[in-house]
Amino acid sequence: MTIDLKNTRILVTNDDGVEAEGIEVLSRIARALSDDVWIVAPAVEQSGAAHSLTMHEPLRYRKVAERRYAVMGTPTDAVLMGLMEILTDKKTGAGALRVNRGSNLAEDVTYSGTVAAAMEGTLLEIPSVALSNYIDGAYDRPVDWSAVEEFAPRIIRALAGCDWPHGTLMNVNFPGLPAAQVKGVTACPQGRRKIEKEKLHKRTDPRGRTYFWIGGPGTTPFEDQPTADYRKLAEGYITVTPVQLDLTNYAMLADLEKLLA
Repeated sequence: MTIDLKNTRILVTNDDGVEAEGIEVLSRIARALSDDVWIVAPAVEQSGAAHSLTMHEPLRYRKVAERRYAVMGTPTDAVLMGLMEILTDKKTGAGALRVNRGSNLAEDVTYSGTVAAAMEGTLLEIPSVALSNYIDGAYDRPVDWSAVEEFAPRIIRALAGCDWPHGTLMNVNFPGLPAAQVKGVTACPQGRRKIEKEKLHKRTDPRGRTYFWIGGPGTTPFEDQPTADYRKLAEGYITVTPVQLDLTNYAMLADLEKLLA
């Protein structure tokens, strides 16, 4: 399946919130690809929301501007609301793009609201791409989006022209470098890192009560994955990884069939 981007409706969302800087970057990219661009994103930051749905309280949205909506919910909620309620005319061509301030590599894809939004689009039969820009250091420092703005359009055009497998989304990570310092674009597998104890920070509040903060590196690479996404990103490459929704371990499935026969 190939995609005619000029005649495609593009839905833009994220997990950083409808007012995030990255969504403005992606909107410019999307408008360079298509004239039919809509933004439907969470009203507030939803990083780490993964593929969660709002199921125990009402789900609401509001119009922020022309073709721009804020959803009081998760990234997955935003995709559902965008595709099934706001974009009601059901034009034939459709696509979905997400951008994230921060990388979504290795095991992070299971936590990421940005990747989850792309998963939801894929479940709804919409070709979907997740874009993430790596941040090295504090989250309050300025982010260099120049590589995203320069390379994302050509990457998306290339992906739109390939034979897009059913049930597959594309996860693209940028190294957070100036465009001139990017070494290239490479297709690579999703890596895996060991999650260490340091990812959970134990602290004490002013009243002497213990609380915990999840964050920080807290991971150790597996040495047998030289081409993993997180390694290639660290080398200065933009990584492109096809992620499939079918999580079945088929090699083990065959063994189980024999075991349980």
